Amino acid sequence: MAKNTKTITISVEDKLKALYELQKIDSSIDKIRIIRGELPLEIEDLNDTISGLKTRLEKFNLELSKINEGIVENKNTVSLASELIKKYEKQLKNIKNNREFNSLTKEIEFQNLEIELSEKKQKENKAKVLHKKEIIDACQAQIDEKQSELDLKNNELDSIIKDTEKEENALLKKLKKAEKLIDGRLLDGYKRIRSKVSNGLAVVSVERDACGGCFSQIPPQRQLDIKLHKKVIVCEHCGRIMIDSKTFEE
Repeated sequence: MAKNTKTITISVEDKLKALYELQKIDSSIDKIRIIRGELPLEIEDLNDTISGLKTRLEKFNLELSKINEGIVENKNTVSLASELIKKYEKQLKNIKNNREFNSLTKEIEFQNLEIELSEKKQKENKAKVLHKKEIIDACQAQIDEKQSELDLKNNELDSIIKDTEKEENALLKKLKKAEKLIDGRLLDGYKRIRSKVSNGLAVVSVERDACGGCFSQIPPQRQLDIKLHKKVIVCEHCGRIMIDSKTFEE
């Protein structure tokens, strides 16, 4: 024998009441998150800035390393050229003809030019080192400044989270339970409206004959329909779900 199954029908009024309760929970969570303000975004921006500055610092340090390698190369060139000059000058004492004399003299002249050029490059590279170190120090100072700012903001956010974490977790649990009482299509519609409005209010009450979301005037007959809670009525102007909250607060 087939078992009888009962279909539970939830009235529109109960659905609207569930939405109203859900909106209250969401609004309480929104208030907690507003307290945090722009801190999470500011922290994210600071992390990005510090990351960019560190990348620049690595590049500057690599450039400095290459300049220092150039200085070492200049010194080695001067040292090698000086050794060759000594060698050639020694050979000049034992020359046998003019051809050898001219050849050695040219080599000595060439090595002296090498020394002169290398010493010039060495002086230029030392100036570059000083300039690059100034840039590196300035970049490091920026990193330190931004890191201090980041630490302060992280501490501030941690303090706020610590103060509100327990309350927020309790509200999130209530939120999950409240969402289970609402059918999928209605819940999706509610979330869609919330995502489009700046204050997060998808469910609003009629206040002074007007929509509590956009404050557009509502005709008397429509106000009556809202009070009866026989169907889901949305504002023609802002799309929010409208209810008579006094009925649910009683």
